Amino acid sequence: MIPTIDLAAWRAGDAATGPAVDSALQRAGFLLVTGHGVDAALRAAVRGAARRFFALPAEVKARYAVRIGGRGWLAPGVEANGNVEGTETPPDLKESFAVGPDTPTGDPEVDGVWFPPNVWPAEVPELHHAVDRYLAAMTAVSRELLELCADALGLPRETLIALAAHPTWTFNINRYPPLTEVGQPAPGQYRIGPHTDFGTVTVLDREPGAGGLQVDCADGNGDGTGWADAPYDPAALTVNIGDLLAHWTGLRWRSGRHRVLPPQPDSPHEELISLVFFFELDHDALVTPLAPPIGRRTDLPPVVSAPFLRERLDAISVG
Repeated sequence: MIPTIDLAAWRAGDAATGPAVDSALQRAGFLLVTGHGVDAALRAAVRGAARRFFALPAEVKARYAVRIGGRGWLAPGVEANGNVEGTETPPDLKESFAVGPDTPTGDPEVDGVWFPPNVWPAEVPELHHAVDRYLAAMTAVSRELLELCADALGLPRETLIALAAHPTWTFNINRYPPLTEVGQPAPGQYRIGPHTDFGTVTVLDREPGAGGLQVDCADGNGDGTGWADAPYDPAALTVNIGDLLAHWTGLRWRSGRHRVLPPQPDSPHEELISLVFFFELDHDALVTPLAPPIGRRTDLPPVVSAPFLRERLDAISVG
């Protein structure tokens, strides 16, 4: 249900790529993507610098502390992704460092929410340089993925990316602490609780582990009976689509439901770092669901990107 898609083959005109993408995104909402051109050394540099930041004392990291939607350190306990599904869940067992686009619009009300200034830890100056290079690569990959998605829908390649001239996005570096640090998880507590992402495409560079990523492959029924470990390839990026793109396709495609398992007793020292790039659209983009025969629904209203995303971000905030 989660195929490997070679972007290099698609660029070269492989006619089988589009149908494979369409089929996978109708089923699980996930892909593995190779041929992306993102240097493994760059991914390692970001992860290494992030580990040095997360190893700082909590009182030092607290100088950079923010809430969800801010730029800086998201401390343990401030986020519960499972809440977005309507059931109150314990906080996620993780900490994060968040970065966003440094491209303000000039409108203080918009910029204060969607384009606040980034914060960089003086104690780990190499993090800024590595992340800037990584984000340039992630933005290029995400734009190409939206072109691929349009192609898979039988639309001109520029159709989706046309609403991302000045996009919002968030880059989260997630640290999943070991069991020896967090102790026994509470009932229903995960490193990240079951949820779907909110935007268009999420591009993930992850480390495999016993308490790693699982995908709900339950053929779209969303009842959690189809949880399976996500396939892993160190050369591939893991890609899933979010609620905004699923809505845009008239729910032809499924927003990829997933979770990250809690630390496991048989791997008590396991610590994982995930690099998660959430790509969206222009904050004021009007997204009109595609009509049949591409779309599957005729009753979905147009939505504006920013309030659509804000509702979901507020739902996962704790406190």
